[in-house]
Order: sequence, then structure tokens, then C-alpha cells
Amino acid sequence: MMKKLLAMSLLTTLLGCSRSMAQPVDAPVDFYSLQARTLDGEAYDFAQLKGKRVLIVNTASECGFTPQYKELQALWDEAKGGNFVILGFPCNDFGGQEKGSESEIGAFCQKNYGVTFLMMEKVAIKGDNPHPIYQWLTSKTKNGAKDATVRWNFHKFLINEKGQWVSSHLSTVSPTNSEIRNFALGK
Repeated sequence: MMKKLLAMSLLTTLLGCSRSMAQPVDAPVDFYSLQARTLDGEAYDFAQLKGKRVLIVNTASECGFTPQYKELQALWDEAKGGNFVILGFPCNDFGGQEKGSESEIGAFCQKNYGVTFLMMEKVAIKGDNPHPIYQWLTSKTKNGAKDATVRWNFHKFLINEKGQWVSSHLSTVSPTNSEIRNFALGK
């Protein structure tokens, strides 16, 4: 009886190992396979970003960093037409500083900062169900480059024209600092 139990235990262990070995290893996710929605509710396929440099920033209307909208817009105006895109993702996860609806957010950005770069729908970044783009931006397993933590509003990520994660910048880093500006201008 003991031999039979030992044999069954060994078989169970071997089968468990073979099953875990057969499971696919988490592979990076292609940036261009991601999607989001604009503030207007339109589907936005990231495949249209191929060949472009991308700055992704989480935004909020009632934050001490909200004036960075002006700097983001200035960067957008300076780099316009140069294969550079800014995607703003409103988020209420940090201090509850983005309570508005999509239409309220759009009106606020236009009225106060003249924002013309692309603003996306409000997303979750923290918690059990972060938006897929933020899963990609913050997980080395998904982006193939590095883990990152979004600690507050106006955290910035740079993605190159090949859809590769380049860098992460804290809220305190201005959108017009030399590294981000040179990236936007393709220098």
C-alpha cells in the first residue's frame, strides 16, 4: 500500500511539473495591440501609433500638477507634425482629483489650457482592474523593459516609434524638460 501511495505521489508531482512546464511563459504584449477610448467615447486602436513617438500621461483637473496641461500643450504645439503623439488619460485614483465626467474633463481642458492633444476616457490605474495600457506601462512582464509605479497624477511614460517602452517620469518632472522635449522632437 505504501509503494502505491508513493508511486501516486510521484506521478502527481511529475504531472504537475509537466503541466506547469507546458503553460506559456508570460510574454511581452505588443503595444500596438492595445486599445482605449477617447473622451468622446470613440474606440482608439494603438496600431495607428506605429512609427510615432508617444508620451502617455495620467491627468487630473484638481491637482497641484494640473498646470502641466499648459506645458504639455506647448510641447504638443512645438512637436506637431513630427511623428509625436501625446495621450492624456484622466484618472481619479490619486487623491480623488478627477471627479468629472468625460465631457466635463474635455471642457475643462479646452477652456483652461486650450488642450488639443488627444485626451482619452477616464481610466483606473490602481486597484484590481487597472486599464490595460497601465498594466502594460507598469509591468516588465508585459512591456518587456521595466516595472514602474505610478505614484500620482501627471506621471509620464515615453514609448518609441517601434512601440517599445523607453522611460518613466515622476509627476515632478516637467513635460518640457530636456529629455522629454528631445524625445518629442526626435533628437
